[in-house]
Amino acid sequence: MNANFASFLYLVSGILFILALRGLSHPTTSRQGNLYGMIGMGIAIVTTLALAVPSAGGFGLIVLGLLIGGSVGAVTARR
Repeated sequence: MNANFASFLYLVSGILFILALRGLSHPTTSRQGNLYGMIGMGIAIVTTLALAVPSAGGFGLIVLGLLIGGSVGAVTARR
């Protein structure tokens, strides 16, 4: 991946995180803010994985961490 394109994607994810904080500050826009935060985090994770291609064991640990964190986040969000 080109370094300039990766920087652009990180910039987009940063803007989405700022929009997420703005949206989460009011109850009527909290769902939209949460969506912005999820999209921004998804872009940041995919960009990071595309830049630093880990070994098979490292990739397994990353996936395991995503599964654990996603599961905890899903359970917490449901409550």
